[in-house]
Amino acid sequence: MTGTVAHTATVPLAAGKAVNGTELGVLIFFFVAVAVLGFLAARWRRVGDHRHLHEWGLGGRSFGGWVTWFLLGGDLYTAYTFVAVPAAIFAGGALGFFAVPYTILVWPMVFIFLPRLWSVSRKHGYVTPADFVKGRHDSRALSLAIAVTGIVATMPYIALQLIGIRACLDVIGIGGNGSTWQKDLPLFIAFAVLAAYTYTSGLRAPALIAFVKDTLIYLTVIVAVIYIPTRIPGGWSHVFDAAQSRLSTVNPKTGKPAGSTLLAKGNSIPYATLAIGSAMALFMYPHAQVGVLATKKRNTVRRNLAALTAYSLMLGVIALLGYMAIAAHFTTATLNGNAQHAVPALFDWAFPSWFAGVAFAAVAIGALVPAAIMSIAAANLFTRNVWVDFVRPQASPQEQTQVSQIASLLVKFGALAFVLGLDATSAINFQLLGGVLILQTFPAIVFGLYTRYFHRWALLLGWASGIVYGALVAWWQSSPTQKHFGSQVAQIPWTHQKAYIAVTALVLNLVVLLVTNVALKAIKAPAGTDATAADDYEFEEAEQGAAPESVPAVL
Repeated sequence: MTGTVAHTATVPLAAGKAVNGTELGVLIFFFVAVAVLGFLAARWRRVGDHRHLHEWGLGGRSFGGWVTWFLLGGDLYTAYTFVAVPAAIFAGGALGFFAVPYTILVWPMVFIFLPRLWSVSRKHGYVTPADFVKGRHDSRALSLAIAVTGIVATMPYIALQLIGIRACLDVIGIGGNGSTWQKDLPLFIAFAVLAAYTYTSGLRAPALIAFVKDTLIYLTVIVAVIYIPTRIPGGWSHVFDAAQSRLSTVNPKTGKPAGSTLLAKGNSIPYATLAIGSAMALFMYPHAQVGVLATKKRNTVRRNLAALTAYSLMLGVIALLGYMAIAAHFTTATLNGNAQHAVPALFDWAFPSWFAGVAFAAVAIGALVPAAIMSIAAANLFTRNVWVDFVRPQASPQEQTQVSQIASLLVKFGALAFVLGLDATSAINFQLLGGVLILQTFPAIVFGLYTRYFHRWALLLGWASGIVYGALVAWWQSSPTQKHFGSQVAQIPWTHQKAYIAVTALVLNLVVLLVTNVALKAIKAPAGTDATAADDYEFEEAEQGAAPESVPAVL
C-alpha cells in the first residue's frame, strides 16, 4: 500500500512527495498503448474518401451499436466527471448528487428528439447542429450564433480534461517537484500526441480508444466500491457517519456548515433546476451531438440512448468516492486546498501502487477521449458555419477537412494555454459558464426539430437575451473564496428562491422568444425558406440507401 489513514490526514499532498515510479510507469504504459491505437484508427472502418469532412469528422457516419455505446459513454463521462463529481460530494455533500438524477433524466429526454436530428442530418448531409439550424430557418446569423456558442462552451470543457490529468500527476508526485516547465511538460506531451493522432485519424481515434477507456473506468469503479471500504475501519457505515460529521461541522470562515448528506433547507429548487437544466444542456454540446451523427442507423441511436443508462448507475458509485475520501480523513488542507485531488489521493492511499497506476490511467485516458471528440466538434463548427458560410463559400470537401484538422489543433492547444495560464478555479468557473451559454441554444435546435412556428429573428433575440443575462448573473456571483463566478445558482428575480442560472436564463430566453415571435408575425417579417421536409425527420438510412459520399460545400 502507499500510505495510512493517519499519514494522509496530517501531511499535505505534495509536500516533499517523491515521484511514485510504479504508478507513473503504469500510466505511461497505457498512454503509449492508446496512442498507438489512435494512429492505427486512421484506416479502421473507413467507408469513403478520407479527405471528406463527414469521413474525418463523423467517422464516415458508419458506427454501429457497440462502437456508439462506448463512444458516447467515453464522450459524456469524462475524466473531469471522475474527479469533479466526487469532489463536489467531498466538499458539499448532497447537493453534488444532482449529477446522478440529471444523467437519469437526460436519456428519456434526448430519446425523443435526437433520432429526428439524426434523420434530417443524414438526409441533408448536415455535419453540425448549426448546419441544421441554417437549413431549417434559412438564417446564417442564427447558425453563426449556435456555432460560436458551441465553440465557446466547448473550449473550457476541453481545458477541464487537463485538470483531471494534472490532479493525477500531482498525486503521483510530478506536480510538486521541479520547475514549472518540468511540471507542465507531461501535459504538453499528452496533448501533442493527442493532437497528432486526432489530426490523422479524426473521430475514429477516440471511438477506438473509448473501448480501453471505458473498460479501465468500469474496472476501477468496481474495485474501488468493493475494496476501499475494507480499508476504512467500520466500512460503509463509518463512511456515511464520517461524511455527516465532517460536513455538518461549522466552518469558522463562513459561519456555516460545509453541507450535509441530505439536502439542506432551501436547496430543493437549486438541486432540481441543476438536474433538469444540466439534462437539457448535455446534448446541446456539439461533442455530444457528434457521437449521435456518427452512427449508421436511426435505430442505433435509439438503442444506445436506452442502454446508456448503465453509465448513470456507475456515476452514482463514483459520487460515493467523495464520502470515502472524507472517511479516509482527507481534508481540504491535506489536499493543498484543492478538492479536485480527493479521488486521486484516495486511490493513491487505498490501492497498491500498480493498481493506483491503472486507476490514474483510467482518469488520464478518460480525459483524452472526450478532449479529442470536443476538439473535432468545435473544429467542425468553425469549418462549416464560419469558414464556409462567411469566408470561403466555394470551399471543396477536401479544403473543409483540412481547415477542420487545423482548427482542431488550434482548439486543443488553445485549451492547453487556457488551463496553464489560469488556476483550476478559473477553468472550472468558465466551464460552469459554458453550461449556462449552451442551454440557450435549446430552442433553436430542439424546437426546430418539430416546428417552424418560431421566427428565426425571434429565436436569435431569445438566444441573445439568455446569453447576456446568464453571463452577467454568473459573473456577479461571489463566494468566500471567489469574487466572480462563485456559484452555479442565483436568486430568481423578484423571489427569495435560488435556482440554476442556466434555467432562469432559459426562461428569459423563452419569454423574449414568445413576445418577439408574436410581433414579427404580426408585421409579417420574412421567415425565409425551409430546406427540409416533414419526411426528412423520419428518414432511415437502412431503407433509403447509402450515405452520401461527400458533404455539399454550401448547404
